[in-house]
Amino acid sequence: MVVTSKDNHTTPVKPPSGAAGTVATTATSPLGKKDGKPAEGGKLAKVRRSTPTRSFAARRRDLPVALLLIVPSVVGFLAFYAYPTFRGIYLSFTDFRVLSPPNWVGLENLRTMVHDDVFWQSLWVTVYFVLLSVVIGTLVSLVTAVVLHRVTRSSTLRGVILLPFLISNVIAALVWQWMLDPTMGIINIALEHLTGHSILFLGSGDWVVPAIAAISVWKWMGYYALLIFAGLQTIPPTIYEAGRVDGASEWQMFRHLTVPLLRPILAMVVVLTVINSFQVFDIVQVTTKGGPAHASNVLQKYIYDKAFSQFDFGYAATMSLALFALLITVTFTQLRLARANESDLN
Repeated sequence: MVVTSKDNHTTPVKPPSGAAGTVATTATSPLGKKDGKPAEGGKLAKVRRSTPTRSFAARRRDLPVALLLIVPSVVGFLAFYAYPTFRGIYLSFTDFRVLSPPNWVGLENLRTMVHDDVFWQSLWVTVYFVLLSVVIGTLVSLVTAVVLHRVTRSSTLRGVILLPFLISNVIAALVWQWMLDPTMGIINIALEHLTGHSILFLGSGDWVVPAIAAISVWKWMGYYALLIFAGLQTIPPTIYEAGRVDGASEWQMFRHLTVPLLRPILAMVVVLTVINSFQVFDIVQVTTKGGPAHASNVLQKYIYDKAFSQFDFGYAATMSLALFALLITVTFTQLRLARANESDLN
């Protein structure tokens, strides 16, 4: 009941009965009071109570649909990632040659790998290739991205630089094999006009690994440059304006501003380059097949030969497991040393 004042007299006013009366009584309460008692939270409480929320039963009804959408990805992960991984770990402790069942040999494959001279030579060739690819590829990608960001804004030029990444590794290897041919290759024809002699890029033990590294850098340069270019977009232009006001040159701003601020992106690019370089196979298989005299016999090529040429799948699985452990160690070490989770922009 609401009390009103008129001519200094109090007159009781009876609210209408029914639902309308309940609404009117509630509406006249300034602090969310109902039936003379303060409601919890006042008007906010009524707003919260009026907000529709999905019930637990409704979420339960959506669960089968969610599981149906997740099942294909889970099945693909188990069939193509989880099972081959655990199967490979098991085979690394066996002597498995396809036509006979796996024979458990324990750590015998590991002992064989430790005393295998070809394995260590292949590992050294791989590390040499990785060092060339990482150093040259990162520098070329960084310079290309900075030129695209600071000099030109042509979308056509950016598309042309990204074009090699869209070509398959086999096609890129075939094209470069023809271009590096000692008699009919366009690169050696140009060298003969300039220097008077040609170079056996893919037939010389001194030139074969740098030549393969150059092919890999050309293939991946556009992709890494695009990643660095995206990182350059996050640097505020006011930082470069302040550098110009202080009289800094383009080289000084590149060295003291751009490179430090790009540390997380550069760390990611280096990690991706190391992983891709350690897994190189198709370029070597197409161009040199590991030659000459095992000079380009990278570890992936040696693992392939052991598995599919000599059918020694147990030993090949052991070397694959060793390469996997090496990649994990190198990756986490790089991320830790580069402080990839920190940025100078914060």
